Amino acid sequence: MHNPHESKTDLGAPLDGAVMVLLVDDQAMIGEAVRRSLASEAGIDFHFCSDPQQAVAVANQIKPTVILQDLVMPGVDGLTLLAAYRGNPATRDIPIIVLSTKEEPTVKSAAFAAGANDYLVKLPDAIELVARIRYHSRSYIALQQRDEAYRALRESQQQLLETNLVLQRLMNSDGLTGLSNRRHFDEYLEMEWRRSLREQSQLSLLMIDVDYFKSYNDTFGHVAGDEALRQVAGAIREGCSRSSDLAARYGGEEFAHGPAGHLAGRRAAAGGKGPAYGGEPADQPRPATPGLVPDRQHRRQHPGAGRRRTDLPGSHRDGRPGALPGQEQWPQPGWPDGTTGAAGPGGLSGARRPCVAGRH
Repeated sequence: MHNPHESKTDLGAPLDGAVMVLLVDDQAMIGEAVRRSLASEAGIDFHFCSDPQQAVAVANQIKPTVILQDLVMPGVDGLTLLAAYRGNPATRDIPIIVLSTKEEPTVKSAAFAAGANDYLVKLPDAIELVARIRYHSRSYIALQQRDEAYRALRESQQQLLETNLVLQRLMNSDGLTGLSNRRHFDEYLEMEWRRSLREQSQLSLLMIDVDYFKSYNDTFGHVAGDEALRQVAGAIREGCSRSSDLAARYGGEEFAHGPAGHLAGRRAAAGGKGPAYGGEPADQPRPATPGLVPDRQHRRQHPGAGRRRTDLPGSHRDGRPGALPGQEQWPQPGWPDGTTGAAGPGGLSGARRPCVAGRH
């Protein structure tokens, strides 16, 4: 059924970057004249809207590459309609060529101020009209293509960022327990150590070892052993109450929790982890006493504490003190009581010989 507000003449199969023209004019005679001017032009699709009150809706529907707009029409002021195009997101950037019988400079100025891109006096020469239509359409199509390329680039960058975040998590995670792995823990601990040096703040750390794990693993098998490690890791993860805490699998059945905070806070955290495993039979894995890195005041009060047990993984196997990442670059002052060991500022201490608090 024919729509009196819109007519379409197909002027050939649309090409890539085809021109789509929308003429808004209340006079059908003007619409027919423009249609004939464009009839012989390949790649131009022509649409005519005789009801200016439907102009924005028609433009939303057909998505023209250029709009030809009359200024004097019944019911709607042409300048108001120009402003309506510019206020609509779908038509905001579409080029608008004003077609008017008025030639006064003030009228032209008002049209440009309202959002027009060009101004022609009715009826222009067909060659000039086609040239201006193609010029403005090319500019608009190029703008659309550029915006689409930017959108695709932003989406690609977002996908790349998300992929990198996933890879980063995988690279920093232990495959069995989901905790941070040893490499990530070493990097994190060194960063926290340097922060403590810079801020002259205390630093503490829990080192956790699952007792009797080898016997449990040999008795019940690796599948049961893996599940036991996952349960231990889950309990340690629940103890990370602050965003700055880090739970890591240090290696084998050895775990780390920290660093950050004062020694008293780490003692409380260590005490909170023990009861969850208390009372289990000897053939069940349970975490050994978490090791604590004491502060300087604690070392003065308990000069032998650092010699009670070296709890960093590896140290209890070969008798040598455990080493923290980058330790050779850290300051190593002696203690006032004559004992030796790594020490940091403001209460950082025990990097080589952390003491053990809690049950053994």
